[in-house]
Amino acid sequence: MFSLIKLRRVFTVHQVPKAFHEDSIISGYRHPRSSATDCVLSLFQLTNETLNVWTHFLPTWYFLWKLMTVLLMEDVWYNEYTWPLLVFLFSSCVYLLASSCAHTFSTMSTRSRHICYFFDYGALSLYSLGSAISYSAYVFPDSWVNSTFHCYYIPVAVLNTILSTSMACYSRLGLPFVHYSHDIDERFVEIPSPRLSKVFRILAFAYPYLFDNIPLFYRLFLCVGEGCTDNEANSIHVTHIFFAFLTAFLFATHLPERLAPGRFDYIGHSHQLFHICGLIATHFQMKALETDMVLRQSQLLTTAPPITFNNTIGAALVSVCISLGIIYLHFLPLLYSHPETHPTKNEGKKRKH
Repeated sequence: MFSLIKLRRVFTVHQVPKAFHEDSIISGYRHPRSSATDCVLSLFQLTNETLNVWTHFLPTWYFLWKLMTVLLMEDVWYNEYTWPLLVFLFSSCVYLLASSCAHTFSTMSTRSRHICYFFDYGALSLYSLGSAISYSAYVFPDSWVNSTFHCYYIPVAVLNTILSTSMACYSRLGLPFVHYSHDIDERFVEIPSPRLSKVFRILAFAYPYLFDNIPLFYRLFLCVGEGCTDNEANSIHVTHIFFAFLTAFLFATHLPERLAPGRFDYIGHSHQLFHICGLIATHFQMKALETDMVLRQSQLLTTAPPITFNNTIGAALVSVCISLGIIYLHFLPLLYSHPETHPTKNEGKKRKH
């Protein structure tokens, strides 16, 4: 069947606009003005984005299956104790699907590339909040349950989500209508200072992650004596943390392709490994949450703050609405920008002749 499909050729880094360049990736670029159909068909040929898509698209169905299992097996409408887990599983599905869609359709135009990744950043911020909501319900060490920090933990996590989305979107183009408006090629941060852009993006997601995990870090590495919650979930949490930090390391360093540019363009570059390690971290995070949820249920139902709509699903909905507003403000100038006419460099040479 695939022999009947004519796939578009791929390009080198010197043949596509700078907006599409990836650090130390030399070849395997798709056409910068691909149609939606071309983008989908490109998933069945080897490009430098193919594995980026599949490493998140296929696991989306696994987490969706886990979500549906909880929905169908538990009486969720009357069992508030399951709501934090539902929020976490839903946010996991969203970030995986948004990532795979962003990598799929980011080569339709420069404008679509920015818009795709704006939504990707918003989805990652939602996942951070989903983690915080589930940690508040199941993970807090016994000695911190009902503490002042516990009471303000979710409201601060919501604010962190808003800050994370704002910083990540800012890292691409700057402030909408201030640093970019009609000409989407004139960027504020990313082209003049790509390192600064990278720092902003790392901070945008590292800070919420570190805040979310304060109770877990204390429980695993600092707490001694009574109230430390030492159970079977701890070793699973440690595995999750290991892969989470490995994920951050790969994203920040661009290894191994930085050591051998061009060698890992199609298979084995850092973004693929980043996806895989992040996925493994999310899997172990889910397993640890499920373990804590079961082992600590009787205790938490009597000592922890009550789980309500406002501190679970409601908080997630507020975050989604505000993040969508931030994303809308950032891509609104792009909707009114001039039509793009970026040819590949080979096409530009043909037109001159």
